[in-house]
Amino acid sequence: MKRFRTPLLLTILLTTAILPLQAQTGSEGYYKDIFMDSGIRLTSKSDLPVARYLDLSIERFISAATKELTNVDTLRQYAVFYGAPEDENGVLLYPDGAPRFRMLYANGGLATQHGRSLTPEGRARIKEYINAGGSYLGSCAGAFLCGRYMDTIEAQPREYLNIWPGYGVDTGMSGTYTGMTLDKDSPLLRYNDFGGDHFIDSVYHNNGCYAVPLLEPGDAETEVLLRYVADTMKLERPVHGRPAAWAYKQNASSGRVIAIGSHPESRGYGEILDLMASLVRYAIDGNGETVVKGALKAGEPRVMDRTTADKLPAYTRIGDLQYHHFYIDVPKGTKRLTVELSTPEGWKDFDLYLFAAPGKPAFKSNAAWKNVVLGSDKKLTVDSPKAGRLYISVQCATTVDTLESKYGDTYTGRTEVLNGVPYTIKACFEK
Repeated sequence: MKRFRTPLLLTILLTTAILPLQAQTGSEGYYKDIFMDSGIRLTSKSDLPVARYLDLSIERFISAATKELTNVDTLRQYAVFYGAPEDENGVLLYPDGAPRFRMLYANGGLATQHGRSLTPEGRARIKEYINAGGSYLGSCAGAFLCGRYMDTIEAQPREYLNIWPGYGVDTGMSGTYTGMTLDKDSPLLRYNDFGGDHFIDSVYHNNGCYAVPLLEPGDAETEVLLRYVADTMKLERPVHGRPAAWAYKQNASSGRVIAIGSHPESRGYGEILDLMASLVRYAIDGNGETVVKGALKAGEPRVMDRTTADKLPAYTRIGDLQYHHFYIDVPKGTKRLTVELSTPEGWKDFDLYLFAAPGKPAFKSNAAWKNVVLGSDKKLTVDSPKAGRLYISVQCATTVDTLESKYGDTYTGRTEVLNGVPYTIKACFEK
């Protein structure tokens, strides 16, 4: 039996939500829906009302926004985003580099200091997460962080996450409220028409930014989601009509990056909550395409035992609640297809499930054939399969537990799963 252990560095805060069926289907293949960054020099918020509103699961890392930081704060944040021996990829990524959460949300606060505190390694890990298909939503400081920071349009930029090719320019407004309006083609109107006037009143604003896209050859276009309405305010900078919220998706494989210069995240009612919900829904609807590991060759075992350090994602172990997808081309006249799953000694008490579906990647919700018996070693039999492509998937149903602390909750229990469970899969035809 594998020993249970509690890691010393990795910390997050978990709130549990029961998802409606539609949301659960959308979440398949991910550990949870939202990871909230309330880290160093960001607002130390523990609540995100929109998660309850949309019935989405959420975890959080919380650190000190104002007090003097300690080495423990820095080490914990480093472990969360970059990794530690107990979780080599950090919380955002699975062992093979796939996104573990559907969306990363970054709070307001001090963008420059938080960007630096993430370290080059942590910032690179977030970029890996976006490139692998995880989405991002940031408000105020989180909006600055997604691109490059500028005090004014003429200033020298400082790079942060660089997951959006543009600059957030300081509006010069603090401790105030602005209106926001949606262009007639704003994708947010897919989710809400905001009373039919396409206008949201009195969104809190505190030293946020507006967008200045900067496209290089080959970059995707930036979508304007909202514009500031500030024509009645006495402002030194040209804020009225500027992009207040924007979105960017580099390609089909990457996640969607969304930023908003103001603060809709704390409101638990009304149109501002609907605005935040629309931003979250558009972000997670922009997750990257499902990745298929490759073809299974009849009669040949495929060994999935590599670790993160090996940098061979097509043969890397499976993480908690993750799916690994494969396919096999079934020839005409096949009487039976048998898929066998096995694990090495010491890993037999982990729960791995088998699914199969014709024509598209198999999940529990759409699989025509399923084996969800507890344990790791099992067999799936498909009698008289139709000729053509059949998708086969493995899901790791074992996950971690959590314990609450002032930094959030520390992962406990089956923490070995964070670095992945090794297995072998083999498919055989009978004619």
